[in-house]
Amino acid sequence: MLRFINEASGKVGKREIARAFQIKGAQRSDLKQLLSELEADGALVKGRRKSFTNPDRLPPVGVIDIFDRDEDGHLVARPAKWDAEGPAPLITLVEHRRSRGPTLGIGDRVLARLKLTDNSASPNYEARAIKKLDIKSSRVLGIFNKTKDGGRITALDRRRKADIFVSAPDTLEAKQGELVLVQSEPAERYGPPRGVVKARIGLPGDPKTISLLAIQENELPVEFSADALREAEEAKPATLGSREDIRDIPIVTIDPKDAKDFDDAVWAQRDTSPGNKGGFNLIVAIADVAHYVHPGSALDRDAYKRGNSAYFPDRVVPMLPERLSNELCSLRPHEERPCLGVKITIDKDGNKKGHTFFRGLMKSAARLSYEQAQDVFDGKKDADVDRAIQENVLTPVWEAYQALARARDKRSPLDLDLPEFRVDLGDDGGIKSISPRQRLEAHRLIEEFMILANVCAAETLVKKNGGLMLRAHEPPANAKFIELSDYLTTIGLPKLAGKSLKTTGLNRVLTKADDLGVKEIVSEVVLRSQSQAYYTPELIGHFGLNLSKYAHFTSPIRRYADLIVHRALIRVLGFGEDGLTDQEEARLLEIGEHISQTERRAMAAERATNDRFVSKYMGQFVGAEFDARISSTTRFGLFIRLNKTGADGLIPMRTLPGGYFTVDEKTQSIFDRATGLTFRTGDPIRAKLVEATPLTGGLRFELIDGGQIEKKNKGRGRPSSGGKRRRRG
Repeated sequence: MLRFINEASGKVGKREIARAFQIKGAQRSDLKQLLSELEADGALVKGRRKSFTNPDRLPPVGVIDIFDRDEDGHLVARPAKWDAEGPAPLITLVEHRRSRGPTLGIGDRVLARLKLTDNSASPNYEARAIKKLDIKSSRVLGIFNKTKDGGRITALDRRRKADIFVSAPDTLEAKQGELVLVQSEPAERYGPPRGVVKARIGLPGDPKTISLLAIQENELPVEFSADALREAEEAKPATLGSREDIRDIPIVTIDPKDAKDFDDAVWAQRDTSPGNKGGFNLIVAIADVAHYVHPGSALDRDAYKRGNSAYFPDRVVPMLPERLSNELCSLRPHEERPCLGVKITIDKDGNKKGHTFFRGLMKSAARLSYEQAQDVFDGKKDADVDRAIQENVLTPVWEAYQALARARDKRSPLDLDLPEFRVDLGDDGGIKSISPRQRLEAHRLIEEFMILANVCAAETLVKKNGGLMLRAHEPPANAKFIELSDYLTTIGLPKLAGKSLKTTGLNRVLTKADDLGVKEIVSEVVLRSQSQAYYTPELIGHFGLNLSKYAHFTSPIRRYADLIVHRALIRVLGFGEDGLTDQEEARLLEIGEHISQTERRAMAAERATNDRFVSKYMGQFVGAEFDARISSTTRFGLFIRLNKTGADGLIPMRTLPGGYFTVDEKTQSIFDRATGLTFRTGDPIRAKLVEATPLTGGLRFELIDGGQIEKKNKGRGRPSSGGKRRRRG
């Protein structure tokens, strides 16, 4: 009977067993007794659908978690839940790439059909994916409350009404009042929700828990595997070998003051060739991470799992161990480092005339901050930079940038001017201040050098028909285009012309918005209309930069996409044996989807952390009034942004003066038909802070002054196109 249950491919209940063994009449009670005894002995487990399984075997359909890839490139998983003694069986996914289904990768949770392939004491299985599942939906952040038989977790999300109960063995010894991450289990028909504590984050009031909370919430991998750390420690500095020697070229890095990893360096000089009068020769040299992180290695598996580094005000979750990211790969001043670089020739107007890639050994002549470089560009006599670096490096770099800026203006990439705010922490981990992030011309200089190098990488790979990992940014969807165009007319700007959107047209709108004093809010609305950029082997182009070919090449220490591009260049240009493998090239679509998701995961964690830090900082100002602008209008109320700190918050609909409000999506406004009181995206208002909740990152305000009386169609007739009625309460 046990062999029959183990080998069955479908549901096995009492009826199926009785039919298989021809058990009839009075024998059915004997069968029931036997099954009860086997269940009591632990030889069988009775499922929710009255089916039986061997506790040491997996059911024919189950939920699995993908955690690795084997030597043949197949994804490897474990069961999401395993209560039996001994290690969980390994599961190999086969034919997981369905023609229209989502591509699967490491970290995914999947509902799959399972087939036993090895009936030994440590069985192995094959799996065929049925559906990719959303892991986040079952992960809950909450406060732990100790009970006599375990604990009760109250979720931070107020929409989750019921507490989750955890038995004593599943609490991770969490303490009363501690913030925990819980994996909720599938709901039973009767009884309260139950779960398992997956991580203890810390006490809610501790500033150190803020970024940890987002890390756990978004499942960012924090610990490197022992094998990856061992490989990093055993890595040796690169030598010249067959590399091109550029150690005598005074190339420099320009980065933020607090940067610890330096993966790009620049150099320029005037081109003296007679055919390029006024032109320049440039070098962009990038850390050669591919020299240390080889395909299929433990370092590579860990880097792929992370996809990119994530940056928080108080910590970094790096893609690579510190031994590489801050030491062997980092282009530290006066230390020899391997690099993958590109030599570029431009004319006097910044147009690229040609480029050549090389694999070299370099020695950075200086590590400069943006502020130091800007002081030199501004001609400050007291600039804290060596005079030789100023004259021989920064001056020609600045002149080359001015040429590149002319080419940029002619190309007309999307010119959004949105302020960024910096969170500065004190020694105690608390917020010292929130201030606008300074936007210097030195920032734009490095951006233009990097964009040019990225274009060179994309063009070379397309020309050589190499493995492509491109950065794609599609134009706004047609619905977004119409919505944006309609909104612009409501604030006195011309409707967007033509059937398709172009960056040149958007930039003309932004210029006129600047003349009207509304460029910031129009930039915000234009940004919201944009598609999300992603990684793909398909040649789609980059709408925002107005480029037909674009890749990410310049940050391999912190982005896996750049490492793939480096390997592809190494392969097509014959720079060594550590280039892109055939196996990787066959998986480029899957890799692109995976690293696009890890990028969004990191962005969500960074955004949530900033919101929580800001909310904690703003808590000291509850009751104070602020000048702000409406950033968006929704059925929930008005989302606003404070002018000085950039803090975002909500004025709930129920607190607004008036009665029945209509949401008009076309004009991005809400209005009360009875009074004509209207609130429109971009309007200035004054608001009072009434609540700050750091655990969720929320800020709640009340309106003090704002809105305007406009004449609307009287009565309670049909609202304008897209309008939705919303009662104040």
